[in-house]
Amino acid sequence: MNSREQHLNEPEGPALNLSGEVSDVPAPRLARAVLLAVMAGYSLVTAVNLLGERLTPVENCVGLSALLAVFGLQIVHSRPPARQSPYWHRATTLLLQGIFCFVPLALFGIAWGAMGGFLAGSVLLLLPGRAAWPLYGAIGLFLFTYSALEGSSVLDSVYAMEATLVTGLVVFGLSSLTGLVTRLHAHRADLARLAVASERVRFSRDLHDLLGYNLSAITLKTELVRRLVPDMPEAAQNEIESVLALSRQSLADVRKVATGYRNMSLIEETAVTCSMLESVGIEVETAIDVGPIPSQIDTVLATVLREGVTNALRHSRVHHCTIRCGEENGMVTLSIANDGVDPGEAARESQQADDPGGSGLGNLTHRLTRVGGSLTTHLGDDGWFRMVARAPLAPHASRPSPGPTENRLK
Repeated sequence: MNSREQHLNEPEGPALNLSGEVSDVPAPRLARAVLLAVMAGYSLVTAVNLLGERLTPVENCVGLSALLAVFGLQIVHSRPPARQSPYWHRATTLLLQGIFCFVPLALFGIAWGAMGGFLAGSVLLLLPGRAAWPLYGAIGLFLFTYSALEGSSVLDSVYAMEATLVTGLVVFGLSSLTGLVTRLHAHRADLARLAVASERVRFSRDLHDLLGYNLSAITLKTELVRRLVPDMPEAAQNEIESVLALSRQSLADVRKVATGYRNMSLIEETAVTCSMLESVGIEVETAIDVGPIPSQIDTVLATVLREGVTNALRHSRVHHCTIRCGEENGMVTLSIANDGVDPGEAARESQQADDPGGSGLGNLTHRLTRVGGSLTTHLGDDGWFRMVARAPLAPHASRPSPGPTENRLK
């Protein structure tokens, strides 16, 4: 694992998005610290209120013990997985918190009232909304009624109710946000692993599609050179130069894959393919009748041409090959056909085309699907294997209407 992956997998510290930039999402440790600080602050206010009542040491001990119990139960309720705990567990801890919130209220009066806010927040955290919000309102109304019965003014009673409800919302909001931050950071490592895996798949797919053709051509030309050397040294020298050119192109393709820039041209690829096939004695017929194609579609179709010719060279004894491309109703269609196909090989290639995760035709199916296109293959009764790729043209692209260009190479 490299240093960047290790940094992405760290549970704390600034979060990184997939482009490597620092995001503003706080770390779970910071979110939990803020939540605990706020709850400790509310508890400290209640402790100060109790100490200001001039109670006996025993009463102070009881009050502080109850305060610690409420605080501890609130920590349990504010944990991110608390809502997924069994119902009986949530009901038991809520009942205990209710006892520690309301029983001391009878002993210490309104000085204990802030603890009702913790119970209100716990209700919102642990219960379904249909039950939680009515209970939340009932707790605030209870504090208003209790304060009024104790002889407080209407304003003081409203203040007691409002303080309880606001405290509940603060506890609920901070606890929910802490859970959200914790989940985001838990998913961060998964996202990093997915990004790395996706890049590996891209590299593997592009390496196969770009190098398969060149390596097959190098193999064929090397065999041709071996046959030409004894009798036709000048022709062999020309073929060696062609092999060197293909080798340099393969190196350039590897660099393109590594950097992510893989723009290719269908017309240029057709010219190179025809030259290569002609040099090994294969009769080629081409008919390219398309205007300018968007770069993404052009690259995909050029890749289809490479892989189609590579498959023909690998899996058949080709003597004739046809390459046709045209556009109609906003769709561009590329058709590649060749003879000399073994039926067993054709069946296996067709199965790969149906498998987006495979190599070869599976890669092409994946590429075309991503741009809204499709790939079909067919072995005819005449022994010809045909592969047809269709892809939509960009609707905003303005394309002139040039005349057809047709070459027949024999």
